[in-house]
Amino acid sequence: MVKQKVSLFEIYKNMKHISRDDISQMEKIERLNLINSCTGYKSASLIGTKSLDGKSNVAIFSSVTHLGSNPAMIGFIMRPTTVPRGTYKNIKETGYFTVNHITVDMIEDAHHTSANYDLDISEFDKTNLEEEYKNNIATPFVKGSPVQLYCKYLNEYYIKENDTIHVIASIENLFFEEQLEHKDGWLQLDKGNVIAINGLDGYCLPKLIDRYQYARKEIPSTSFFKK
Repeated sequence: MVKQKVSLFEIYKNMKHISRDDISQMEKIERLNLINSCTGYKSASLIGTKSLDGKSNVAIFSSVTHLGSNPAMIGFIMRPTTVPRGTYKNIKETGYFTVNHITVDMIEDAHHTSANYDLDISEFDKTNLEEEYKNNIATPFVKGSPVQLYCKYLNEYYIKENDTIHVIASIENLFFEEQLEHKDGWLQLDKGNVIAINGLDGYCLPKLIDRYQYARKEIPSTSFFKK
């Protein structure tokens, strides 16, 4: 097949260029929206915690990431703690939290958990999200979430460049709908209507296109599904 040559003009004519200086001079909201969306889709998770006095808390996060599978670890970013952060406070006090994938029908309530409620008010009481308890675990899960992780706090790293904290945790227990699992352990999240986040406030429903086997040099990529 002969590849058609495309001029640089054609490539870049619809591309907008913004420099670091441009970014620094933007209005706050425009800068927030641009930088939070330009890095790509992010995971959409509800983190559930409980305080020492038994008050439950649930909050939406878009920074939960895989850190390793052996041992099984995740991480997420906490914003500056110069103001009260119920999630961070509860995790530091108890050492545990849950991560719950958000589905299409949870979006409105999940988004509302980002509202700035006082520490003594549970977001479960201000939304239609329901607490769920299982396996003698005292920390609340979110009922209806198709993938739920029970995590133990391990460590944290202060990021001085923007005054945030990278929280590191181990996965102690994992619950998921059986229909999501393939024979090799892979979870097909679109079967559970699991959403992703675009920027700060955009919610998307990903759809699986394909899945490829382990890549080896000089061998064309091979699909798991296409024979």
